[in-house]
Amino acid sequence: MFVFGLAVVFKLLSIQFIEGDKYKALAEKRVVKDVVIPANRGNVYSANGNLLATSIPKYDIRIDAVTSSSKDFKKYLKPLADSLAKFTGKSSSYYQRELRKARANKNRYYLLVRNIGYSDYIRIRNFPLLNLGAFKGGLIVEQKTKREHPMGGIAQRTIGYERIDEQGNVTRPGIDGAFGIKYLRGVDGKRKKQRIGKGQWKPLSDANEIEPKDGYDVYTTIDVNIQDIAHHALLEQLEKYKADHGCVVVMETKTGEVKAISNLGRSSKGYYYEKRNYAVWESHEPGSTFKLMAITAALEDKVIDTSDVVDTGKGVLTYYGKKVRDSKYGGYGKISVSKAFEVSSNTGIVKVIHKAYAKNPEKFVDRLYAMNLNDTLQIPIIGEGKPVIPDPRIKNGRWSGIALQWMAYGYGVSFTPLQTLTFYNAIANGGEMVKPRFLKEVREFDKVIEPFKKEVINEQICSKETVKKVQQLLKNVVEKEHGTGHRLYSKNFSMAGKTGTCQKDYSNKEKLNYISSFAGYFPAENPKYSCIVVIHEPDKSVGYYGADVSGPVFKRIAQKIYTDTPLVDEVETLEVKQPSVEKEYEGYYNLAQKYKTIMPNVVGLPAMDALSLLENMDVKLKVKLKGSGVVKEQSVNKSVKLKDNQTVVLSAS
Repeated sequence: MFVFGLAVVFKLLSIQFIEGDKYKALAEKRVVKDVVIPANRGNVYSANGNLLATSIPKYDIRIDAVTSSSKDFKKYLKPLADSLAKFTGKSSSYYQRELRKARANKNRYYLLVRNIGYSDYIRIRNFPLLNLGAFKGGLIVEQKTKREHPMGGIAQRTIGYERIDEQGNVTRPGIDGAFGIKYLRGVDGKRKKQRIGKGQWKPLSDANEIEPKDGYDVYTTIDVNIQDIAHHALLEQLEKYKADHGCVVVMETKTGEVKAISNLGRSSKGYYYEKRNYAVWESHEPGSTFKLMAITAALEDKVIDTSDVVDTGKGVLTYYGKKVRDSKYGGYGKISVSKAFEVSSNTGIVKVIHKAYAKNPEKFVDRLYAMNLNDTLQIPIIGEGKPVIPDPRIKNGRWSGIALQWMAYGYGVSFTPLQTLTFYNAIANGGEMVKPRFLKEVREFDKVIEPFKKEVINEQICSKETVKKVQQLLKNVVEKEHGTGHRLYSKNFSMAGKTGTCQKDYSNKEKLNYISSFAGYFPAENPKYSCIVVIHEPDKSVGYYGADVSGPVFKRIAQKIYTDTPLVDEVETLEVKQPSVEKEYEGYYNLAQKYKTIMPNVVGLPAMDALSLLENMDVKLKVKLKGSGVVKEQSVNKSVKLKDNQTVVLSAS
C-alpha cells in the first residue's frame, strides 16, 4: 500500500509539474475552438454600375439562459419578453414561459429568432438582458451570408452563385466561380467559441479575434439595358414556340465584351429559368450557320469565288449511299456560289466544297484550324464545351467517307454558341478574332485592383479580301429578296447574318427535332455588336426554321438596342435619373447607376434594402437606422452630394 501510494503521488506531481502544459492545452482544445467567420464575398456589378450580385448578412439570435445572474434574469425577463413579442407578434407570456423553461432545463442555446437582416439584428441585440452582452446577458449571435441577385434570374448562370449539396460538394458556376477564389472570396476571420455541452458552442466574447476581410468587387461587361432586352426577347420566343431551351449572346465587335447573355431552359411545369449556361457549355452541330466557315475557308484557299456557278441538280446529292437534300424541294438549278449561300442551298455548298477538297480533305481541315475553329476560347467561366472537327489524319477522329460533305453544311462538326459567335464577330470587325470577355475590372472601393483589356486570339483569320466578300454575303442574306433572312429586313436599320436550321436526333425519326439559330451583327456597314440566337426543339407544328424562330429575336434585340436603350455616355440630369416615389422599390438598384456619390431618395424602401444601398455607395457613410419596416424619413435630402464619414439617419416604421 505504501509503494502504491508513492506511485500515485509521483504521478500527480508528474502531471502537475512535468506534463501540466500538455494536458492543459488538451483540455482547452476540447472546450475552446477557433471558428471560421466567413468573409463577405465581393459584389458583382454591371458595366454601368448596377448591382448584379451581393452578399447580404443574415443572423440567428440565441440566448444562453443559464449564464446571467438570477437577479438580472428576474429583472429583465418581462422587458425582454415584451420586446420579443412586439418583434415577432407572439405573446409576452409565451416568451416568459419559454425562457423560464429554458433556464430550468439549463438550455444554453435557446433560439430566439432566425435568419434576420442587419437592421433587425442591431435592434434585437439592444433588447433588455441581451444588451448586457455574451456573459451577463447570454447573447449568442450566429452570422451567415446569403448571396442575392438584385436583378432576379436575369443572367444568373453567368453571374454565378455558390451552391452546397447534401454531401458538401460546392458548385460555383459563372463569374462567381471563375473569379471567386482570386477576387470575390475575401479573407475569413476567426472567433473563439467555448463548448457548452450537447455539441453546442458559445462565443467567448462579443468581438472576433481576427476580423474577416471582404472580397474585392468585380465589374462585369454586362449592360443591364441590353441584358434586359435580350432576356425578354428570347423568353417571348421560347414561350411562343414552346421550345425546350435556348440562349442569346450579344458581344461588342471591337473589344469582345459580352454585353448580354441569357440562357433559358424549360422546367417540368412549363416555365423558363436560367437552367444551364448553354451559350458556354452546350457544344452542338451548328447546321447552316457553319456554311460561313466553309465558304470563308474555300475563298481563302482560292479554290472558289462567289461568282462561280454551281449546279444544285434536282436538290439531292448522294455520297456513299447517304443523301444530302437541299433546303428547297427540287433544288435551285444552276446558281452562283453567292446565291447558294444566300438561299442556304445545302446541295450547292456541299458540291463546291466536295469539288474543291475531295482529293485533299486535310487542306480544308487545316484551313479551319488556321482560323482557330478547333480551339476552345479559354474563357475563365468553368464548363466550356469543346469544338469538334473531324480529321482524317487522327485515329478515331470521327472521319468517314461523307465527313467532308456533311461538314460543308454544318453536320459532324460541333461548337458552342459562343464559339460560333466569336467567328462571326471576327468577320464583323474585319478579321480580328477577339476573345469574349466578361470582366472590365476588379475594384476595392474606388481603387482599381486589376483592369481587363481586349485579348486577341488571331490578328487576322483570313485576308481582307475574303472578309469583304463574306461580309457582302451575310448582308445579302437579309437584304436580298431571295435571302433566307429577308423577312428580317428593315429599310430603316441594317443587319447582316446567317440563318441555321439543324436536325437534332436525325437518326431517329420519331425523336426528330430541330435546332434553330441566327448569327450575325449590326449595323451591317459599321458593326458595333455581334449576336447569336440558338433555340432548341421548337414545337414543329408552330415552326422550326432559323429565320422564323431565332431570326426575330435577333432583329428585336438589334432594333431595341438602337431605339430604346439610352447611350452610356449620354448626358442626363439628376432629376431624370431619380425615380418617382411610387416606383422607388423597382428602381432601387438603378439609383446609383451613375451617381454613386449622390444621396438617393430611399423613402418608401424596406429599411434593410435602403441600408444595403447606402452601404454600397462610393463614399463611406455612417448609416443609423431608427425603427424597422419601411423608411419614412431620411436626414439627408435626395440629390445632395455626399462626403466620406457623413452620418445619414433613416427613420422607419
